[in-house]
Order: sequence, then C-alpha cells, then structure tokens
Amino acid sequence: MFSTVLIANRGEIALRVMRACKELGLRTVAVYSEADRRALHVRYADEAYLIGPPPATESYLQIERIIETAKRAGAEAIHPGYGFLAENADFARACRDAGLIFIGPSPEAMARMGGKVPARNEAIAADVPVVPGTTHPVESAEEVLRLAAEFGYPIAIKASAGGGGRGLKVVNAPDEVPAAYESARREAAAAFKSDEVYVEKYILNPRHIEIQVLADQHGNVLYLGERDCSIQRRHQKLIEESPSPALTPELRTAMGMAAVRLAQRVGYTGAGTLEFLFEDGRFYFLEMNTRIQVEHTVTEQVTGIDLVKWQIRVAQGLPLPWTQEQIELRGHAIECRINAEDPAHAFRPALGTITRYREPHGFGVRVDSGYTEGDTIPQFYDSLIAKLIVWGQDRDEAIARMRRALADFEIDGVHTTIPFHQLVMDTPAFARGEATIRFIGTHVTDADLRALERPIAPAEGNGHASAQVRMFDVEVNGRRFAVRIAGVGLPVLPVNGPAAAQPRGGRRGGSAGAARALDNNAVVSPIQGTIVAIRAQPGMPVEAGQVLFVIEAMKMENEITAPRAGTIAEVLVQERTAVQAGQTLATLR
Repeated sequence: MFSTVLIANRGEIALRVMRACKELGLRTVAVYSEADRRALHVRYADEAYLIGPPPATESYLQIERIIETAKRAGAEAIHPGYGFLAENADFARACRDAGLIFIGPSPEAMARMGGKVPARNEAIAADVPVVPGTTHPVESAEEVLRLAAEFGYPIAIKASAGGGGRGLKVVNAPDEVPAAYESARREAAAAFKSDEVYVEKYILNPRHIEIQVLADQHGNVLYLGERDCSIQRRHQKLIEESPSPALTPELRTAMGMAAVRLAQRVGYTGAGTLEFLFEDGRFYFLEMNTRIQVEHTVTEQVTGIDLVKWQIRVAQGLPLPWTQEQIELRGHAIECRINAEDPAHAFRPALGTITRYREPHGFGVRVDSGYTEGDTIPQFYDSLIAKLIVWGQDRDEAIARMRRALADFEIDGVHTTIPFHQLVMDTPAFARGEATIRFIGTHVTDADLRALERPIAPAEGNGHASAQVRMFDVEVNGRRFAVRIAGVGLPVLPVNGPAAAQPRGGRRGGSAGAARALDNNAVVSPIQGTIVAIRAQPGMPVEAGQVLFVIEAMKMENEITAPRAGTIAEVLVQERTAVQAGQTLATLR
C-alpha cells in the first residue's frame, strides 16, 4: 500500500489522477516545467516541485530527476498519466529499482506491447488478426520501396515506439517515400526518443475501434466494451464514443475476447487499450497503448467504473471485484476534444492566452480540463485544452446533449475546435453512425472547414485593478509554495505573470493568408514553433503551394508553403531555431 503519489505529467490528466487520489485519501505531488508555473495541476496538488531546467519540452522526460523528486517528496508511487514517460519501460523499471511503485503495467509487459513491432508479433502468437506489414523495423527508404511493391500502395510508415498519429506517414506513390520516411523518423525521434519505424499496408477506409481492458495482479482480465474513435485529423482523434454504432454484440464479444487473450499472454496489469481497424465486418489489431487513454472517459460513463481509481487500486494489490458477465454498457457517451487549433486553417496550432473560459453544466455533462481563464497555452505540449464528455440514455440523446453543451462552452482568446465539433454533430452521416477515418474529407470538406473561420475577440485587460489581496507563487529550492499577501494599493500584475505580456501567435485570429497578403514576396510562418526541416535554398525556383519549411508546434509538424511561384531570394532561418507567428522565413523574387 502507499499514501503519496507523484503524478509525472501535466494538464488535465494530472488533475484527473489527483482527484482520484484525493478521493482515495492519498496525498498528491505535482511536478512542473518552467512553462507550467501557473498551471492548474500545480495549484491543485498538495505539493509541487520544479523539474526544469529548460527546454520545457524535456522537463517531463527526466527520469532521474522525477525519481529523485518523488523520494524527496516522500512519494511511494508514481502515476505517469499518458504521453511523456507513460509507455516507457525504462521509466517503469527505474521506478521499481528505486523502490517506487509504478502505477501501470510491469516493464516486461510494457516492453512486449509498448513497441508496435513487438506487439504485432505478440498478437500473431495470440491468434489475433493483424494488418499485413513488417514484423521488424525498416532501416532505409529503399527497404520501404521494396515493401511497398510487395504490399501495394498505399502504405503507412509508422513509429514503432509510440502512437497518437505522431511519426505516421501515409504514402501513395514511390516518389513520396524518401520524404515520408525521413519525416516519420524525425517525428518519432522528437516524440518518443526513438526513430525506429516500420511499414504496414494502409487500409483505406476503416473505422478505428479500441477495446478497453482492465487487469489485476491476480490473473483477472476484463474488457470494458469498445470506443469508436474514427473521426480524426492528422491520424489523431477528435471525437470518441461508446459503444460503437457499427458493432453487433457478437463482434463486440469477439474483439473483447481477442483483447483479453493478448493481455493475458503478456501478463498485463492495470488499464490498457488495444486498438483495431474495422472494415467490412473484419477487425485487425493495430497497437496497444499500455496506459490510460485520453478517451477513457466515455468508457467510464457507460460502465460506471472509475478507471483511474482502479489503476491505483490494482497497483495497491487489490483484486477486481467483477466478472466479465457483470460488465454492462448503459446508455451512450461521446467525447469531444477541445483543442487549441484553428479548424478553418487545417487545424493548425492556435497559441495565445485564454481571455474567457466558461464550462457547460447540467445533467450528463462532464468536463476534464487543464486550463482556465487567464492561462497562456505554451507551444511545447499537446494542444488539448479540455475534454467535453456527455452521456445520454441512447445515442440520439447523447448527440442532442453534446450540441447543447458545445453551445454553452465559451472560450475566447484562442481558436478552438468547438466550431468543428458543432459542425460534426449536425452532419447527417454522423447522426447515422457512418463515420470512418475518412470522415474529414468525405463528409466534412475543406470548404466546410474554411467556412468555420471566426475572429478572435481581443483581451479586455490583463489585471484586476480592484484586487486588495494577491497570491504569489514562490519557489524555495525548487519546491513551490503559495503565498497570500493582503494590503491597500497593491500593484496590479498580469493574470498569468510576466509571460502574459509576451506576443503569442493566434491571439488576434490572424491567418496565414492575411500575413502573406501584407507581402507577397515573403514566406511567413503563421504559427509559433521550431523549424525542423528546410526545403528552400537561395536561387531555387519554386511553385505556388510548394513546401518550403516544416515547423513543429504542439507536437505536430506543420508545412509552410510558397505563397506564389518565383525564386528563393534569401532564407532567413536555420533548422532547430524557434520562430514566432508572423515571422518571415524566406523571401521571393
């Protein structure tokens, strides 16, 4: 048993875990980067510790520093959340070696299922159908070309060490292979610290369905129904629902039992998700996420089981109290990911400061959020602001409730995906339950997305002039304390500290087109981020729309294209340098 848990993550999942811990009577410890000094999870925890130094992207990946902090704070267990180190077998092993309980599967089970190539081999051994592809990493673009000729186009080049669409490139023709191979490796290395990739046949129009499993240390493994996660952009999920409108009870049982067989084979414990592609009545194992998922919420809504609490209880050695026959799905749940992205401009990241934040309420409505009014969204992490989850007695009621909740959700200061979700809820194909991974592009067109363009209201002010009591965050030896100061005539400070005064891309809703319109001879970045690839050279002729730069922001690669045909006159940036929204990257003549 343990009494104190360090949460090695940030944002809404850190808050989700902390709330579960507090309900179980456990003390919570937060860690944070320089960029997260004012984050909600830092303020909510019982204790918080700085784990910098910059760059902020590396802070939550420091295994030794996190373990050292856990010991310093008196924590006996570590919950990794999702992302960062959640599927890192070395981290789980380091926790065990340090005498700490890792709230998740054993490092051995994680190693067997955390990598996509080993997981495919385990699935084959467990008689679970898989998509045709390699059972080993590929070493070169030439090898990819040979495999593509064998499997037939399109193919998918995928990161072996991770998921979430990062390090995944779909290739439709031979001439696309070299750039896609290098991009997949680059994204994989940035996101998962491993540039290992593999190749599989790309199934053109499947549904993306996943099975939630929960296993204890006493040999019990249950499946808790499925989630349909087919509506995606850039191979990353936007909307999830449970149950899937496509599955019959027989298919649900077959997929669930396949998931249980695979989990049992590797000795899995805790919460995990097995992802499948489903098309024409057949399913194929895709990968396993050896952690809690972003979309675990819809499973909780239809089963009534608190998955995060049971992760913790399993780690404490408690047995699951149910049999498979006792697991029932009640009603229907839908989750919409409210991201800081501009759907009118290819879902590009929308950095800035949230000037107004009002969550929806009412029966059957749940919001898991990592931000509030006055918070500034940093470029270093995922674009997720909040998860909006609704439950209804049936799917029609759930859709109607989601429409209402989206209309009630107010976020100003940055672009969000709320208008996109409203569009989907009103799309007949979604109402009929016909979504596949090609929903965007088939049922929601580029023209539909462009029509979602919205202005961003300017901030009305950064401070509270009437405040007579102020709270300050103080760090002593890397530990965070909240200090309350009362007095008359206290100075007015920015809501979010000094960082609030810094210019942020997307704050006024300016588009790439607007920026370029100012100077047709300039190649301008519409977003803040880091240059990861330069495909422009002085003197090089280019065509309108040709990709000249690749910028990484919020863990996604974004292509910057030529505004017109011409010749590159000058390149003004270098790889791995940070750029601001509106910054000129190159000039044309």
